[in-house]
Amino acid sequence: MTIIAAGLGAVVGAEQGGLTSRDAAARLTEHGPNALPAQRGKSLWQRLASQFRDPLVLVLLAAAALTLVTGDHADTAIIALVIIANTTVGVVQEIKADGAIAALRALTAVEARVVRDGVSISVDAKAVVPDDLILIGEGDIVCADADVLDAAALLVDESALTGESTPVAKDAGDDLAAGTVVVHGRGSGLVRRTGVDSAMGRIASTLSTGPSLTPLQHRLADLGRVLAGIAAFLGLVVMAIGLIRGQAAELMVITAVSLVVAAVPESLPAVVTLSLALGARRMAARHALVRRLPAVETLGSVTVLATDKTGTLTAASMVAEAIWTPDQEVRLTGTGFDPVGDVMGNDGRMDASHAQSVADLLIAAVLCNDASLRPPVAADAPWQAIGDPTEAALLAAAPKLPVDTGRALEDWPRVAELPFDSVRKRMVTAHRRQDGKILVVCKGAPESVLTSTVLREAPSLLDVARARADAYAEAGYRVLAVATAERDELPDDLTTVESHLDLKGLVALADPPRANAAATISACRSAGITPVLITGDHLATARNIADRVGISTRDNDVALGADLGDASPSARDLSVVARADPAHKLHLITQWQNQGEVVAMTGDGVNDAPALRRADIGVAMGKRGTDIARQAADMVLADDDLETIVAAVEEGRRVYANVRRFLLYALAGGVAEIIVMLTGPAIGLALPLLPAQILWVNLLTHGLPGVAMGAEPATPNLMRRPPRPADQSVLGDGLWRHVLIIGAVVAAASLGAGAWARSSGVPPQTAVFLVLGLSQLGVALAVRARHGTRENPFLPLAISTSLLLLLAGVYLAPLRDVLGTQSMAAAHTVGLCTAMAVGYVVTRAVRRFHQSEV
Repeated sequence: MTIIAAGLGAVVGAEQGGLTSRDAAARLTEHGPNALPAQRGKSLWQRLASQFRDPLVLVLLAAAALTLVTGDHADTAIIALVIIANTTVGVVQEIKADGAIAALRALTAVEARVVRDGVSISVDAKAVVPDDLILIGEGDIVCADADVLDAAALLVDESALTGESTPVAKDAGDDLAAGTVVVHGRGSGLVRRTGVDSAMGRIASTLSTGPSLTPLQHRLADLGRVLAGIAAFLGLVVMAIGLIRGQAAELMVITAVSLVVAAVPESLPAVVTLSLALGARRMAARHALVRRLPAVETLGSVTVLATDKTGTLTAASMVAEAIWTPDQEVRLTGTGFDPVGDVMGNDGRMDASHAQSVADLLIAAVLCNDASLRPPVAADAPWQAIGDPTEAALLAAAPKLPVDTGRALEDWPRVAELPFDSVRKRMVTAHRRQDGKILVVCKGAPESVLTSTVLREAPSLLDVARARADAYAEAGYRVLAVATAERDELPDDLTTVESHLDLKGLVALADPPRANAAATISACRSAGITPVLITGDHLATARNIADRVGISTRDNDVALGADLGDASPSARDLSVVARADPAHKLHLITQWQNQGEVVAMTGDGVNDAPALRRADIGVAMGKRGTDIARQAADMVLADDDLETIVAAVEEGRRVYANVRRFLLYALAGGVAEIIVMLTGPAIGLALPLLPAQILWVNLLTHGLPGVAMGAEPATPNLMRRPPRPADQSVLGDGLWRHVLIIGAVVAAASLGAGAWARSSGVPPQTAVFLVLGLSQLGVALAVRARHGTRENPFLPLAISTSLLLLLAGVYLAPLRDVLGTQSMAAAHTVGLCTAMAVGYVVTRAVRRFHQSEV
């Protein structure tokens, strides 16, 4: 494989070709994968035992024992069936959720750069083996224990192991520990220990941590306890009423227990866990890899999207389109990172003999460069950039003159460097020729390089260069300045070479907006999300891109990072922040959160990690992001596309809406059952429902239909609604009123059916049983996200199955004997089936009147 490379070759060295693929495969077989001990999964028996620790299940077990002792075998059978069904659903949902989360971990696996067969390649960190030659740079997580071979200003954060917050300098011969983070510089290392034998592996093998609940699950668990308390109190009231009216004590105890179990949606935690995990899987299919489940629910509340520019709003396929030197100005043709094109002057195509100053600039840009280009892997595939896209664009430009970059790298091998950082905004490298001469190359932002402290040019030339740089920036280009100087020797303090340099010229690079960027920004605004562009680029460049993608850039909407004070503008009053460094990003996020905003922040560099952690949703780039940025983020964009964030927000809102949809359905049914049991005796129904009937209705309504609701698609207007307040209760926005209204109507229909049946000679309990179940199934149909859609065929199928089982409880003799129901004429059953329409119509009317999202 041919790779056009610059800086990495200087670190590795020609004699260090790494392992062969065959040796690596043999070592992988011998030592096993480079992975920490996997958390031991629960056995089937452990999962079953955890289900039986649920308080409501314990209450059911006690009720089953009581009915068994008293000889009430029919109720015993029903209670046992409910326990088995609930336990089975809970275990299956837990297994599915664990599988979905495990798949997400695999999708977000860390990659490592190794040298195999003499070529630098990226592999899954699990494939790294002892004696591998690894390459590390700023932002990388060290994948295994290793010995440093070469180092260039290498600083490593070892706080994960030692707790020491100060980065440690690493030189040749020093140790590198797995799990530590490169915060500055770059280098290479020889792997010594992997997997469980590494420093991180030895620590991890002593730890055992279980999964934690998400904030939504905590809120729902609290809600469940409150509901259980209320239901238990009302169950005691029902029992007292029955005892006062002369009902058997045993019957009323079982009735109260059944009512408590039916009124509380005990399957809710499992439904939520599965919904969140499957939502994360669906996000992964749309290239958004969720690293932490709470991010799924938080996405629905995002109010501000702070986005960077390069690779997010733009294609990240930088192209050098113009070069200015003190002697001439040329244009370059070509697309992407393909190193093919022409250098055009006023008189047409030019070569190195007619553009020596351009050639000198390009040679310097290639020397002061850490990127590489990888050729297409297929005939129609593009060239790929490895490293910073801007540096890769300079590598692609050099062959267009053409310039012999290979000869330059051989003649001037790198011996020292000052890596680029966000404060200095420039990079300096030193190269030694065979005769001992030192060539110093400086490359960076114009305002950092075009100064009298760096250059020794006349002030008039600096003014001309600054004017040309401003003109390029105003035209939407990213501009780099390049300067060089020869020295007789290399000083001990490399910072002293950053002065008295000769200006080689300017390079204007273009990174056009993504084709879908404008539509994505428009979608954000429609969803009530304020987009803010935060970039380290020149203000004019940032405004140009912002204007082209539809981000407003009125004068009072634009700010420089350095001008941000303690009281930052509201995100609603800000559209672009240019020349922003990581500290500015952190400051903005903190200020906006203090103003009540929920912030999603994109980033890709190691210095972005604090801002990504601070944001409510940290979003790292999957392609060009550093490992530390990906580890700090809540979500990783596999395609580096801002549109993927909008898709993830929609998925987060959909998941949350489905949780509320299930709550509306399940709690309305519970309210209806409690009202029926409380008020039934007042209209002459001594015991409106038997315990077995209550549990059978609960099993059919909360079971299959409830689980199927988690797969409902997004409503058509979901992304045209404002974000929900982050502190809003899961029953907020009027949902609890909907629960009471629908529950009351369902109860009224059931009691009305019982009163009619009592006066018409039809079995009252059977009529109440049928209408209560049928009307709840009507509610299930009415809460669908999109009526008539085929996107979730499981819900109609689940409702149909529950309907058949409900009717079977009346017309199948074995079930009729167990449930205590009685058969009735088909005409009566058909008449009672209109109750299903009652539940449907009332629920639809409530949703339409209140314009509810569920």
